[in-house]
Amino acid sequence: MTIHVRAPATTANLGSGFDVAGAALDLWNEVVVEDGGNGAVERGHLGVQAFARFAPPQAYSFSFTDRIPRERGLGSSAAVVALGLVAGALAAGAEPTADELLAEGLELEGHADNLAAALAGGVCLTWDGRIARLADTTPATPVAVVPTNRVKTAEARASLPQTVPHADAVFTAGRAALLGAALARGDSSLFAAGADDRLHQPYRAAHAPHFDELKNDLPEGALGVTISGSGPTVIVWAERPDAVADELRSRYPDHDVLQLRVVAEGAGPV
Repeated sequence: MTIHVRAPATTANLGSGFDVAGAALDLWNEVVVEDGGNGAVERGHLGVQAFARFAPPQAYSFSFTDRIPRERGLGSSAAVVALGLVAGALAAGAEPTADELLAEGLELEGHADNLAAALAGGVCLTWDGRIARLADTTPATPVAVVPTNRVKTAEARASLPQTVPHADAVFTAGRAALLGAALARGDSSLFAAGADDRLHQPYRAAHAPHFDELKNDLPEGALGVTISGSGPTVIVWAERPDAVADELRSRYPDHDVLQLRVVAEGAGPV
């Protein structure tokens, strides 16, 4: 038996949807799992640990293909966990729901917003272990600016304050409501408003070196900019993605500029 599974990159938060919102992107990691393992499985590998939630990994061999940059805010660990969960379920002949897969993987991944989108595809909200899949895509196209430096999630979390001013909390709550409405309705103007935030992005800007300058000087044809997960990658949300990507490559020749799209598919067999 051969099992071939792929799982997408993700961008989490989408601005005001801190720890709740995420979207799947067309950048994929893959795994091929085959019968006949020799017992020498790398048990510390996140994907193998996730696989073990459903089937004994020592009975199989694993070949992972990693395309998603690590520690760049594009959900690389969530994709690996999603790969293992889906492959393990297929090996076991199980048919868990997306919510059940999320529950199995959350201890390994720790970030429900990324993992939910990696599993279910499209644009998702998650809370209390549940996934609400709102749409197949977003009202604007993501163009990712990926710096060379890496950011560990724990370091980015440590930059967040324990309390925020009441006015900032009210501002972000309102923008989060607009974000949800924008995603449900496919409304680009509401989406642009929902990308703004005062809860986490101002404090994480030091880990995403181009966030402030892009927010203050958007390329023509762009609606807004968000920090992808914990950074350092920033997502420029574009109505004219070709022109926006060209300008960003001109501004940042030393960085990867990825013209992506939000995809309806989550982790699944190839």
